[in-house]
Amino acid sequence: MPDLSRFLELLAVVPVPADAEPLWDASTPAGALRLTNLRRYLELVGDADTALIAEAPGHRGATVTGVPFMSLRELTARPGLLTGDPGGDGFAVPDGPAPAWEASSAIVWSALATWGRPLPVSWPIVPHHPFRAGDAASNRTPRPQEVRDGTPATLELLAAFGIRRVVAVGRKAEAALAAAGVEAVAVRHPAQGGAARFTEGIRSLSPG
Repeated sequence: MPDLSRFLELLAVVPVPADAEPLWDASTPAGALRLTNLRRYLELVGDADTALIAEAPGHRGATVTGVPFMSLRELTARPGLLTGDPGGDGFAVPDGPAPAWEASSAIVWSALATWGRPLPVSWPIVPHHPFRAGDAASNRTPRPQEVRDGTPATLELLAAFGIRRVVAVGRKAEAALAAAGVEAVAVRHPAQGGAARFTEGIRSLSPG
């Protein structure tokens, strides 16, 4: 597994606006669970040579599970999604009621079904969940400053994994990576009617 100590240090100091939720804050029970799941996920994709860099976590996906592009349904109803082990991938399951399904998560894992191994590592360039003021169960478009604030941790993740190919999922991720001098292949974001074009883009890149 790559040495992710510097990445986790940078992740911990990304500024958190009032209308955003820090996901991997180990000082809270929910944050500690998400951080545990993030560490497990990064261990499972530790051989990745491709990275899918997206915009920000949604309130039905990583905000619940701590795993990029993974809703509670992928976490619980599809055991062994990453390892192929019917006993599961070793993720902790959040307590209490939570949204069970996210369209983008389902689309991403469907598109990756033909990828083969190693799977790519996915990561949001804005690591916090941005929401509309007063409604944490919502999503909003990240501000340019939030994108800039999240870029150093993203670049460190790419360096730690020794990523050879970067795929920008959506225009904000593409622009942020370009501003940081990172050459990336652009694919359509799966949200808001982009499922078919995203799937086509990912499958055209699949080594499987």
